[in-house]
Amino acid sequence: MSTDPFSDILKLTNAESLVTGGFTAGGAWAIRFPPPDKIKFFAVVKGHCWVRLEGEPEPIHFETGDVGLLASRRAFVLASDLDVAPVEAMSVFADAGKTMAQLGNGGDFAHIGGHVLLDPTSGRLLADALPPWIHIQASSPQATTFRWLLDQLVEERSAGLPGAQLASAQLAQLLFVQILRAHLKTAALMPAGWLRALADPRVTPALRLMHGDPGRPWHLEELAEACAMSRTTFAFHFRTVAGVAPLTYLTQWRMRFAERILREETTPVAIIGQSLGYSSESAFSNAFKRVTGHSPRSVRRSATQARSAAVK
Repeated sequence: MSTDPFSDILKLTNAESLVTGGFTAGGAWAIRFPPPDKIKFFAVVKGHCWVRLEGEPEPIHFETGDVGLLASRRAFVLASDLDVAPVEAMSVFADAGKTMAQLGNGGDFAHIGGHVLLDPTSGRLLADALPPWIHIQASSPQATTFRWLLDQLVEERSAGLPGAQLASAQLAQLLFVQILRAHLKTAALMPAGWLRALADPRVTPALRLMHGDPGRPWHLEELAEACAMSRTTFAFHFRTVAGVAPLTYLTQWRMRFAERILREETTPVAIIGQSLGYSSESAFSNAFKRVTGHSPRSVRRSATQARSAAVK
């Protein structure tokens, strides 16, 4: 098992980032994007613009190298001048297969954008933990990494090199990870939850232990000792940042991990339960249903039916 909880959760949710297109612009321009049905990211690779996001009271100014991540279904406008009437993005990218567009002479501004695909079920674990909107500025401590990734993405999309599609996908994945890492730096502003807990160095040792060996019958004293805290202090601090007690977090992680195995593999239910520390199939099934609301066998049956329907 992994001792990197952050990677565990990204793998569990099948988070996959893709660059889908972009545009260049010159002169006065404005473009309106509809509410996305997926997590959307975009970056300014040349010039600057205003971002007017539905639900936000004030527009946001983006400079070269700034990156935005939109995790909520909100329409937004990108513009050189907010007084310009925006054109609809659907009309700009209307041509079949068109992923790049040009507004005006195209010489002042360049943008690339994409989205993040998540597993329809387990993906909620990540989607629900993200704020509606993240803005990472080029002046942030992570600026050097972002600048390199954006430059490489532009190069891969324009140079026509062998393997460009795969390279772009890998770079987009790195960009998404870097956005989340930068967001973790703002842990004090996050609501209690697993994302805030991952950013808290005081509880990280306990998270690594639980993710590294979820089937072990961990005791509160062991986890507290790993974090160099008393049992009481550890329990209080963990609940403050994670929103749940340490052993409740362990149970929830076990069930999320089990759910993925049930949906993707044919390992017997009893074996899954045993690997996660349960002495019997009934004990595991009861715990699984208590956390997820479904029995292990019903989850496996639904996944099998979905696969069968997909190949018809």
